[in-house]
Amino acid sequence: MHLLLTKYLKKIGIKDIKNLSLEEKQTFEKWNQILSDDEEVNVGKIERFCEAQMEIIETQWKNMDNQSLKNERLIIAHTIYSTLLKVIRSPKIERITLEEYLTKLIQ
Repeated sequence: MHLLLTKYLKKIGIKDIKNLSLEEKQTFEKWNQILSDDEEVNVGKIERFCEAQMEIIETQWKNMDNQSLKNERLIIAHTIYSTLLKVIRSPKIERITLEEYLTKLIQ
């Protein structure tokens, strides 16, 4: 358990988390997970975020109630996320391509 949560529970007089209600336990677990996550934002997380946003946009495109202004906004957002993904993935693709090329030269 994170030190801040321990201090907070002590301050409000809770000695054991078993004494919490279901809703309080859920909140406590959520807070504990947030405070325990030492990972900084990394390229993998950004990549997953961009992919998720693109899926949301593509789902919205299927909505027949889209107005032209809404579609323009979606197109711009989709273009930004796909460009970010290309920037993230291009070094990987270059490396794979180079490895394949060198492997063929060795054989």
